[in-house]
Amino acid sequence: MKGSSLTASAVRSFRKKVYNHYSKYGRDLPWRRTRNPYRVLVSEIMLQQTQVERVLAKYKEFLAAFPDFAALAKAPLPKLLKVWQGMGYNRRALALKALAQTVINEHHGRLPSDPDELVKFPGIGKYTAGAVAAFAFNKPVVFMDTNIRRVYIHHFFHDRENIRDGEIVPLIEKTLDKAGPGKWYNALMDYGSMLKKEQGNPNQRSAHYTRQSPFENSNRQVRGRILKALVKESPLTAIQIVKKVGMEPARVKKNLTQLEREGFIKKKGGTYVI
Repeated sequence: MKGSSLTASAVRSFRKKVYNHYSKYGRDLPWRRTRNPYRVLVSEIMLQQTQVERVLAKYKEFLAAFPDFAALAKAPLPKLLKVWQGMGYNRRALALKALAQTVINEHHGRLPSDPDELVKFPGIGKYTAGAVAAFAFNKPVVFMDTNIRRVYIHHFFHDRENIRDGEIVPLIEKTLDKAGPGKWYNALMDYGSMLKKEQGNPNQRSAHYTRQSPFENSNRQVRGRILKALVKESPLTAIQIVKKVGMEPARVKKNLTQLEREGFIKKKGGTYVI
């Protein structure tokens, strides 16, 4: 189905269905109660590849430690990683700090509202740029995440497989509530979350669908354990780290090298520190 083939009546009916669900079952999340660009941005970076429940547990703590761009820009790395601990994908923490430094140093402390500018910042892709523009600045931009994709596949591609995002985007554009884009996208996301629980996962019919690789015994798990050990106690030798991580020595040492290269840790003599 193409966006151009949707009638005004079909658009109204679709919006009504999504909004009715939102009015009854919409989630009351702290980042939905603010238009503060910094707070919205933090929530969106946290929500990348992380479940809402885990973000809820960390969001308030993170804002208490780093309440604005200025505080985050000058945050010591050990403190930043300690606060971020439990979120996973620690590169996001470094990207947030680099982003805050860019905002302070190059944008006079103010986050741009234009998604074409936002996408140039560290850690911000097309989706996050659109989400920040909509939720913080109420801009009627078109973007898509996994929940949004799920809604459109379920409603407009009943008997189709291998559905491409290029087919979905015109529908998002056509049905977008331009008067309240932030509320509309929140409603879509909650509707999509419901569909996953009650209708299986329509996203499996997407041409772009991939299963997330398991966390157990992955390099992500090794990296996380290394950083957790060094945040708790440092300096540590490679042998001490291997013992604390409890995984194959060769994998631990390989990830130590990678973490040092990425700027997470430093090697001083025969020991490692954050």
